[in-house]
Amino acid sequence: MSAQPDAYAEALERARTHAMAWLASIPSRPVGPRKRAEELLAGFGAPLPDGPTDPADVVDELAALADPGLMAMPSGRFFGWVIGGTLPAALAADWLVSAWDQNAGMRYATPAMAAAEEAAGAWLLDLLGLPAGSDVGFTTGATMANFVGLAAGRQQVLGRIGWDLAAVGLSGAPRIRVFVGAERHDVIDLTLRYLGLGGPIVVDVDDQGRLRPDALAAAMDEPGISGSPAIVCLQLGNLHSGAFDPMAESIRVAHDRGAWVHVDGAFGLWAAASPEYREALAGVELADSWATDAHKTLNVPYDCGMAIVADPDAVRPAFGVHTSYLFQDDPGPGDAFEKVPELSRRARGVTVWAALRSLGRSGTVQLVERLAANARALADGIALIAGAEVLNEVVFTQVSVSFGDDETTRRVTAALIADGAAWMSGSRWHDREILRILVSNWSTDADDVSQSLAAIERAVTTAT
Repeated sequence: MSAQPDAYAEALERARTHAMAWLASIPSRPVGPRKRAEELLAGFGAPLPDGPTDPADVVDELAALADPGLMAMPSGRFFGWVIGGTLPAALAADWLVSAWDQNAGMRYATPAMAAAEEAAGAWLLDLLGLPAGSDVGFTTGATMANFVGLAAGRQQVLGRIGWDLAAVGLSGAPRIRVFVGAERHDVIDLTLRYLGLGGPIVVDVDDQGRLRPDALAAAMDEPGISGSPAIVCLQLGNLHSGAFDPMAESIRVAHDRGAWVHVDGAFGLWAAASPEYREALAGVELADSWATDAHKTLNVPYDCGMAIVADPDAVRPAFGVHTSYLFQDDPGPGDAFEKVPELSRRARGVTVWAALRSLGRSGTVQLVERLAANARALADGIALIAGAEVLNEVVFTQVSVSFGDDETTRRVTAALIADGAAWMSGSRWHDREILRILVSNWSTDADDVSQSLAAIERAVTTAT
C-alpha cells in the first residue's frame, strides 16, 4: 500500500516549525556549539526502542537533542573554514528535492531534474566565462569535483600516448607527472591518492602562495621528467591569502609541454563572475577542467560541488557506463552519471538552478563582490587593533592575522571562540600561528562586521 499524504503531514509541519525556530535563533545565539559530541551521544545513543515511534515525535526529539550541538554556520558572523550559508530559494528548493525523491542519474527517468541541472550548468559556464559545451557534473563537494577533473586528465594524457586505461588499468602505465604549487590545498594530494597517481612534483610559489610560471617551466623541463604524460594543477583562491595563480602564463607553460591543466577553484573560481576580477583571472578559460563548490560562495545547501570539463570526450569515458537497464533518452547531452563518480544521487544541481534564478546575473556578481568587500572591511578594522597584523594581501575573501608571537595568537583565537559572538578558526601559514578569517556567507552585513571586530578586540584584551 502506498504512503498517503497525511502520513507525512504532521512530521513535516513539525520540521518546518523547528527549522523556522532555528533560523530565528541564529542572530542571537552563540555561533559555536554549546555541547561536544561525546556529551550529546548519551541522548542520541539511547537504546533503540523495541517498537515504532510516531514520526512527528521523532522530529521533535531530533530537534531537541541536536540544538545544543549545532554550530551557527548560517550566521553572518561565522568565518571558519570556507563555509557559506544557504540562500532562501536554495533552501526551499532543497526541501522540494527531498520531497520529490528523484534519482538524478538519468535523463530518461528524471527529465525535470536533468533539465534543471543542465540549465544551471549552462548558466554557470556563461557566468564564469568558461567554454560553452563543457560538461558540468554535480558532485558531493569540491573534493570530488577535483577528483573528476583529475580523473579526466588522467584518462586523456594516457590516451594520447595510446595507453588504454579502461582495458588494462594503471599497472605498467607510464608515470603521470602531476605538478602543483607549494601552497595547494591538501585535497589535491588526497585526490591524487584516490586516483593512484602518487605524490606530486611541488613547484615554488611567491609570498602569497601564487605558483610561479618560471618555476613550473623549470620543473617540467627537468631531465627525466620532460616529455612524460603530465597534469598541472593550478589554484584560484589560496587557503590563507585568497590569491590566484597566474592563469594565462601558467596554462601556456603547461600546454606548450602537452600537459592537462586542472584548476582547483573551490571558492575562488566564483570571482570569474565579477568584472572586478576578470583581469586577475585572465586566461582561466584556457584550462581543461575546473572544480568549484556551490556551497562555499553561491550559498546553496550541502552537498554541491561542480566539476567542469571542457571536452566531454575526456570525462565520459572515465565515468560513463552503458548497460541494458540504464535507458538513454538522448545520447547528445549525456546522462548525469557519465560526468561524476555516482550512478545514484539526489538532484543537487536543482539548488544551483534556484540560487542562480533568484539572484540573476547582477545578484550573483553582487554576492561575490560583497563577500570580498566584507573581507576588506574586516582586514581594515583589524589593522587598527593594537598588536594585530594582517599578513596577506586581501585580494578576495581571506584574511590571515597574527597577534605577535604564536602563543598570543593561539590565546586570542581561543578567547574569540569562547566569546561566541563570532567564529574564526586558527591555522598555520608561513611557519606562524594565525587567526584565519574566511568570508563566505551571503547574509554577512556591516553590523556583522562591526560585531566581529568588537569580538576580536575583546579577545585581544582577554588574551593579553
